Amino acid sequence: MKKTETSVRPRPSWDEYFLKLAMLASERATCPRMHCGCVLVKDRYVLATGYNGSLPNTPHCDEVGCLIVDGHCVRANHAEINALCQATRHGVNLEGATAYVTNMPCTACAKALITAGVIRVAIFSDYHDTLAERFFRETGVQLVRLPMPEQSIRYDLDDYPSAKAPAGQ
Repeated sequence: MKKTETSVRPRPSWDEYFLKLAMLASERATCPRMHCGCVLVKDRYVLATGYNGSLPNTPHCDEVGCLIVDGHCVRANHAEINALCQATRHGVNLEGATAYVTNMPCTACAKALITAGVIRVAIFSDYHDTLAERFFRETGVQLVRLPMPEQSIRYDLDDYPSAKAPAGQ
């Protein structure tokens, strides 16, 4: 039975919305050591997304294991690098963009984001052994630590009087 009135739910802020998209992107990650997602945004439009995973057309960590060098998996590209590469492949200008990342970027990813023109980075989780915060501070990139957004997506066809389940369900 359909409800006649939709429950009033607060809309997520833009930061919460884009961080939730980064969380969703992280679900595609293939390195078991860290699932990270990155969404590059400008003027409230998603420009590119990325998650940590292996190079195109190569086996993933979850298939053949991690390749560890100095305590880090080097088989997988980090989410930020994959998002930057996606933007590059599509000719997207990132000057003035915000990076929404599930975790504090590593040193190399922070440097890449800065060099690509990202001016703001929003995170909800830290990362070990990184100089990212220092480099962001030195280059004027705004680092924003936000609370972790709600971990579930609330969508129920019964909540929306104009929606109906597919036939047979």
